[in-house]
Amino acid sequence: MKILNCVALTIAIIGAINWGLIGFFDFNLVSGIFGDATAFTRVIYALVGLSGIYMISLYGRACADA
Repeated sequence: MKILNCVALTIAIIGAINWGLIGFFDFNLVSGIFGDATAFTRVIYALVGLSGIYMISLYGRACADA
C-alpha cells in the first residue's frame, strides 16, 4: 500500500506542476511532451485525476492522525 501512496503522490505532484505551468506561463507540459489530444495524453490526465481522487483518502487519514 505504501508503494501505491508514493506513486499516487508523485503523479498528483506532476499534475500540480503541469497546472502551475499552465497558469503561470500558458504552457502545457504534458501536451508539449506527448502531443495535443493524443490517447497517451488522455491516459496521463486520467491517471492524474485518479491520483487526486486517491489523495482524498490520504488526506482523511492524515487529518485523523493529527
